[in-house]
Amino acid sequence: PLIPPPAAAARIHFLISQHNLNNPGSSEGPAIGIRLGTKKRGCNGLSYTLNYAYENHLDNHTRDEAMTINLPSPEMEGNGLKVFVEPMALMNVIGTEMDYIDTVMTSEFTFTNPNSKGECGCGES
Repeated sequence: PLIPPPAAAARIHFLISQHNLNNPGSSEGPAIGIRLGTKKRGCNGLSYTLNYAYENHLDNHTRDEAMTINLPSPEMEGNGLKVFVEPMALMNVIGTEMDYIDTVMTSEFTFTNPNSKGECGCGES
């Protein structure tokens, strides 16, 4: 349901690599991907959440939907990483386009959901 473009996949790869470098003895093992969810927030009710997912992820989150990032070239950074989607977020993620934007003013992951009914101006949802 969600396939990040190469820029977003490369940024996820970088963040996971840095996380694993800075947490070599983690009891959960190395991070292998991300867990995408939604939470209630703002006027329209939802915002997206990203967390690290570890090797034993599906042991603890058996209902998560799992997918692998497949980029046009196997050599591209981020190819093969795992994306896990929380069950409660799955219907809100279908058709959503994830990207990574890096400008002078901001660096952030963005989510564009064509199924969204509207947005407010609060900046929270």
